[in-house]
Amino acid sequence: MPSFSWRAWPALVLLLFPSVAAEESSLLEGWHDVWLFRFLVNILGYSSIIIPGYLLISYFKRTNYLETGSGICYPVIKTCVFGSEAKTGLCDDVSVASRNEGDSGSSVRQIIKLIFCAAGLQVSYLTWGVLQERVMTRSYGATTPEEEGERFKDSQFLVFMNRILALTVSGLWCTLFKQPRHGAPMYKYSFASLSNIMSSWCQYEALKYISFPTQVLAKASKVIPVMLMGKIVSHKSYEYWEYFTAVLISVGVSMFLLSSTPSKHPSTVTTFSGIIILVGYIVFDSFTSNWQDNLFKHKMSSVQMMFGVNLFSCLFTVGSLLEQGAFFDSLAFMTRHSEFAFHAVLLSVCSACGQLFIFYTINQFGAAVFTIIMTLRQAIAILLSCFLYGHAVTIVGGFGVAVVFLALFLRVYARSRMKSGRRSAQPLAQKV
Repeated sequence: MPSFSWRAWPALVLLLFPSVAAEESSLLEGWHDVWLFRFLVNILGYSSIIIPGYLLISYFKRTNYLETGSGICYPVIKTCVFGSEAKTGLCDDVSVASRNEGDSGSSVRQIIKLIFCAAGLQVSYLTWGVLQERVMTRSYGATTPEEEGERFKDSQFLVFMNRILALTVSGLWCTLFKQPRHGAPMYKYSFASLSNIMSSWCQYEALKYISFPTQVLAKASKVIPVMLMGKIVSHKSYEYWEYFTAVLISVGVSMFLLSSTPSKHPSTVTTFSGIIILVGYIVFDSFTSNWQDNLFKHKMSSVQMMFGVNLFSCLFTVGSLLEQGAFFDSLAFMTRHSEFAFHAVLLSVCSACGQLFIFYTINQFGAAVFTIIMTLRQAIAILLSCFLYGHAVTIVGGFGVAVVFLALFLRVYARSRMKSGRRSAQPLAQKV
């Protein structure tokens, strides 16, 4: 069977998608810079792991390996394919109890936990954002101002660096400290890993093809897609006031960001390709947090979740990097520029710390609350900049902040009313 050359892929992309290719040619030069081609190459790289894994899992389930299997590999296959839970799903009650421990405990304790999670996420990802901009936008190796130096361009290698450190930290934590008995099949983590990798890739790519206002509106409105995805993935039901406050938060954050951010961003025109990539980012990102939230129904800790997700993320990214030949090129760049190596490690440390807070927040409060915290992060960063550097907040921006605080107050008030209603209903049920 004749092998299909990688060099034939650009021609296939241009043939199948002429409108997309024509649009790309006006923005970037060379077929290797067409986003659709890079997307297909990444998908093919991931498929070399996904397809064999899918075939193996299907084979083990079809042959009833859990009942008939034996040998040295049996414990590994059982953990990866079937898990170690009882068939009736005995861990649902445990996860619900840990998620809703604020109902039986102190509300003040829950508020302190929420503030702790929000502060940890803010610090980790504000630092991460500064380092990411340094690594991706500036050159390395220039000894004089006249020299251009080298720029690092492979964002997928940075994703791998972030994931391998997070995998190491979570693996050591699980080894040194006692964890709940793990029950979920390991392959289920691969869904969150793949969607997380794809959302990160789409986020990088979308910045090249959409305007700054479009970026702001998309990021500020992620709460609503996350809630809708929660209905699909976890069959969750939200109250009307939760949808209403989510819309208020999106509107308020958008007003503040659009009016308070200095107009120094490049005037990128929003293209059709940009809209497609942006939709992909929102869908993948919404799926990731909801799937992780759904996995917490099994008996597991936040660190175990972190280990499982990053294990598959490392497999996907290193497999794709090796197949594209970019892995050793990135390592060579790292050996040539020690400053880049230091920045990449520091970026990975911030990412690992942020992941600890992400999984803990989702475990304790759910995907929707986590997304609200991350949405408010952008507004808080600009608000701090206004206080530190004396930037003025416009009237529209101030009104947007007021809308956000109103929405947060409504969420707290409505949730407290619901809790008090449940508590008053419990004695009546006992009397009956």
